[in-house]
Amino acid sequence: MPEVSKRGQAMPVSPFRKLLPYADAARQLGKIVYPLNIGQPDVLTPPEMLAAVRNADIAVLGYAPGAGTDSYRRKLETYYRRAGIPARFEDIMVTTAGSEAILFAMLSCLNPGDEVIVAEPFYGAYTAFAIAADVRIVAVTAHIEDGFALPPMADFEAVITPRTRAILICNPSNPTGYVYRRDELDALLGLCKQHDLYLISDEAYREYCYDGAHATSALSLAGSEQHVVMVDTISKRYSACGARVGALVTRNPNIWQAAFHFGQMRVCPPVLEMIAAEAACDLPATYFDETRAEYQARRDLTVNALRAMPGVVCPVPGGAFYVVARLPVDDAEKFGQWLLEAFTLDNQTLMLSPANGFYRTPGLGRQEVRLAYVINQTDLAAALYCLAHALLAYPGRLEPVPAAAVEAAIALPA
Repeated sequence: MPEVSKRGQAMPVSPFRKLLPYADAARQLGKIVYPLNIGQPDVLTPPEMLAAVRNADIAVLGYAPGAGTDSYRRKLETYYRRAGIPARFEDIMVTTAGSEAILFAMLSCLNPGDEVIVAEPFYGAYTAFAIAADVRIVAVTAHIEDGFALPPMADFEAVITPRTRAILICNPSNPTGYVYRRDELDALLGLCKQHDLYLISDEAYREYCYDGAHATSALSLAGSEQHVVMVDTISKRYSACGARVGALVTRNPNIWQAAFHFGQMRVCPPVLEMIAAEAACDLPATYFDETRAEYQARRDLTVNALRAMPGVVCPVPGGAFYVVARLPVDDAEKFGQWLLEAFTLDNQTLMLSPANGFYRTPGLGRQEVRLAYVINQTDLAAALYCLAHALLAYPGRLEPVPAAAVEAAIALPA
C-alpha cells in the first residue's frame, strides 16, 4: 500500500483541537462543555457584514482579481492608514484567511530547508505552515515568570545561522497575549537588517490591547520597507472567523509579486466574504471600543479567577484574548483529557488547550494551558468555577492544597 507523504506524517494535530474527540464524547453523554480551547468569539458578527452579502446584486458569482477586489483593497488601505500603518493599495494582497497569508509569506521569503526564528510559545499552526513550506522553525523561549516578554536580542542572535532567513512574531501574541513595545520591535528590525532577514509580523489581534495599550505595526517602523511582511485577518477583528479573508501586506515589491504568483494557485480570494469584509471597513471606531471593553472585562474575570486558585501562575495578558497559565498538575494534556472524561460539576466541565503544542522545544509547556476568554461572562465564570474545583480533585495534582485555601480556591472573584 502506498505510504502517506513525509509531510503528511509530520503534520501535527492542532493543539487547540487535540482534545475535541473527548469533548464530543462528553457532550454525547449530556455534559455541558465550556469551550475555552479555541479563539472562536461569541461576540456577534457585525450585522452590516451579513447584510452586505444578503443584499449583493450578483447574477453570476465569478472570479475576483487574484489580489482581491480593487474596492476592498482601497477600503483596507483606508483602514490601515487610520490605524497608523503606511500601507498603500499596491502593497495589499487579499488572501484566503490569515492562514494563507502566513503560508504565502513563508513560501515567498524562505527556500526549502531555510530557518525561521520564532519566540515560543507561539501560535500552534505555525508548525504546520513550516512543514508545508519545508522550512524549519528555530525557537527562542519566552518565560512565564517574565510574563512571556520578548526574549533578549542575544537569544535571537545566538541561533542565527547561514540558513536563517526570517523572524516571525505575533503581536499581540497568540497564545500569551503579550504586546510588543515599539523599542522591542525596533530591536528586532535592527537585527533583521543587520543579518539581511525578513520580519514576518502576524497582526491579527491589533485592535484588542488593554489598559490603554496600543499595538505597534512592524510596517510602521522606520526602515521597514524591504524587510517587513505583515499578515492580517478579519477573523478576530470582526468576530468573523468563518469568513476566511486575510491579507499579506508588504512594501517590498519582489515579495509581493512572489506572493501574488502563489495566489494564482487558488485563482482568487473568496468573493462573498470580501463583500462582507468591505462592509466591515465602514464600521465606526466605536465598534472596537465596545468589543475591546467586553474582551477586557473577560480578561479581568479570567485572570482574577486563575490567580485565586492555589498553585496557579498566571501573567496578565496585554492583548488578544488568550492567557497561558501554569497549573499545579503533572501533565496539562492528561489533565485536559481527565476534565472531559472523568470530571463533572453539576454536569458541567470545560475544554482547554494544552500548551505543549505551542512550544517547539520538547518538554516545555507540559504544565501550562492556554485558555481563550471568548465566551460570555456568565459562561466564562461557570467554566472557571469548574476549573477551580477540578484542580482540587485532580489525582495528578503536584502539590497539596492547605485546608484553609480550599474556600479561597472556590470563592472566585465576581
